[in-house]
Amino acid sequence: MISAYMNWSGGKDSSLCLHRAMQEGKYRIDYLLTSVNASYDRISMHGVRRELLMAQAASVGIPLETVELPEQPDMAQYERGIAEKVGLLKGRGCTHALFGDIFLEDLRRYREEKLLAAGIDCVFPLWKDDTTGLLHEFIHSGFKAIIVCVNSRWLDKSFCGRLIDEALLRDLPGDVDPCGENGEYHSFVFEGPIFSRPVAFQKGEIVYREYRAPVTTSAADSCFTDPAAPSGFYFCDLLPAWQAESIKKTT
Repeated sequence: MISAYMNWSGGKDSSLCLHRAMQEGKYRIDYLLTSVNASYDRISMHGVRRELLMAQAASVGIPLETVELPEQPDMAQYERGIAEKVGLLKGRGCTHALFGDIFLEDLRRYREEKLLAAGIDCVFPLWKDDTTGLLHEFIHSGFKAIIVCVNSRWLDKSFCGRLIDEALLRDLPGDVDPCGENGEYHSFVFEGPIFSRPVAFQKGEIVYREYRAPVTTSAADSCFTDPAAPSGFYFCDLLPAWQAESIKKTT
């Protein structure tokens, strides 16, 4: 089989993408690659703690590699971090990279151009699929996920911390893509057919933060920023099960 790595956000699109790739059997997924905010030990933009990311990878059974980034990296920092890690994975035999992107042409072109220079071919298993259909497929395949971040431009605070289910699909405003492909929301998957066991957590507080606008071809890939006007986001903190139990015992 072809050796590949999966660009892993911990969310629903990357989970469904990995599931499809595993079912197809063409690629051997040797690594999960995730961008991490090294200042806070959390997945970039999603805000999920590193402990839960590591628990995901352990349940999936694929080694995790991370790109360590500052809190709000600029484009040069982001691209340098990605290039270093991709070079490492290529040296280990990876020739392909899988992405969960669906319809953002400029983002796909950006990825292909950057990775072509590194000698890596890009694969997009979800490309051009209907996003409503993808969300139905995700739910009906047995995946379970929670919304951990919403862009206040698109969604209000009430959506942060909600489970991704049929009720959510009915409640999403008409101008919001069902899969959040424009960066409307981000999710954390904690159970499903690619997991050997559920990832245990408890919901913590919901906080509001502002970040400078992303310097990228898409709001859905907002790891790096510029000094433009800030955008507002609600984050639902997820506590690893052991930490939640420790808090209960001390309160």
